Amino acid sequence: MARAQPETERGTSHTSPRRSPNHIARARELRHGGNVAEATLWSELKAKKLGGYKFSRQVPLGPYYADFVCRQAKLVIELDGSQHVDSDSDKRRDEFMQVNGYSVLRFWSGDALKNIGAVCETILAVLDGRLAGDIASADLKFVFARAEHAGRGEE
Repeated sequence: MARAQPETERGTSHTSPRRSPNHIARARELRHGGNVAEATLWSELKAKKLGGYKFSRQVPLGPYYADFVCRQAKLVIELDGSQHVDSDSDKRRDEFMQVNGYSVLRFWSGDALKNIGAVCETILAVLDGRLAGDIASADLKFVFARAEHAGRGEE
């Protein structure tokens, strides 16, 4: 009985979708896009400055690009502008992340600019396990990935 060949042996691309040249180019473009709020938060997250956790910026996850990801904690952080108010596409995106084991923490971009300390404290609360349930308020949204979701789907 012949074994099923993985996709890379069936003549398709040898590069995973996450590492495809198109995904890499798009992620690079997003990182250099000039978003001041993202740059402000990135200065606090890079080089393991926040609680020793490693974050990456503009990471492809499935069909989406996460603003920031801590793979160790399976946490996605998004900074949103006003176009994200009651966004159905953000709801679908959050569901995708949750099904794939990622919790999603959303802040308004203005909060990252005006009160970066509170944003960082909230991120640390999630990383330390002090926030472990869904939260939705005027200035924050947290979608918690429960244990039953972890490990399903693809990264």
